Amino acid sequence: MRRSAVTRPTAMRRAKSMGKAKKAGKKAVARAAEADRAQAHEATRAPDGPVMAMAGKATDLADQPPLVALSIGTILVGALLRRPIVVRSGVRMLASHAVATAAKTVIKNAVDRTRPSRAVADGYHAGKGDGADDTSLNSMPSGHTAGAVAVAQGVAAESRLAAIPLQLAAIGVGAMQPRRGKHYLSDVIVGAAIGFAAERLTNAVMERIDALLWKRSEIAAEQEVAAHPS
Repeated sequence: MRRSAVTRPTAMRRAKSMGKAKKAGKKAVARAAEADRAQAHEATRAPDGPVMAMAGKATDLADQPPLVALSIGTILVGALLRRPIVVRSGVRMLASHAVATAAKTVIKNAVDRTRPSRAVADGYHAGKGDGADDTSLNSMPSGHTAGAVAVAQGVAAESRLAAIPLQLAAIGVGAMQPRRGKHYLSDVIVGAAIGFAAERLTNAVMERIDALLWKRSEIAAEQEVAAHPS
């Protein structure tokens, strides 16, 4: 009885403490989300100078067709130059981009979120998606960022030095999205996470394939030795 009397108040205090922590966490998340929207809406309303307009246009190179073309081009150049590492980089780029594209498409179909440019004019909306083709509701996540990060990290898996320009470009692409009224910062962060995860998944698959091929070559070599003993 004495032990129960001591334990019960302690448990109640812990429960209250956890409840307060949850409420504080929810408030912090709400404030962060509000700040995210406010910053993106303010950036969207700001006029574009010639430099900003040019930079915005440059980010279109991170769209799906240019990145696919870059990946295929890398494979072809590597094949022509007989550089296996370049070919592998191109394969990683293409595969990572494909995985990132699939993932971001699933999320875009599952979540409706008004892009900043439309939210400024018609109000903000976020909710469950219905798979509609209205691209002005496809703010979450940033597909350009996901693709750019996936491709850059695909190159980094083979050559960190060669990937630096692409990684810097990916950072620039992500940074420009709120400024252009295309995405919120949270969209960009999720897009970047998708890109990183896509490359890691691709890397795991390619390492598995490499291991299987290496094992097969070892078996073939052993069979060759057994068939032709010296």
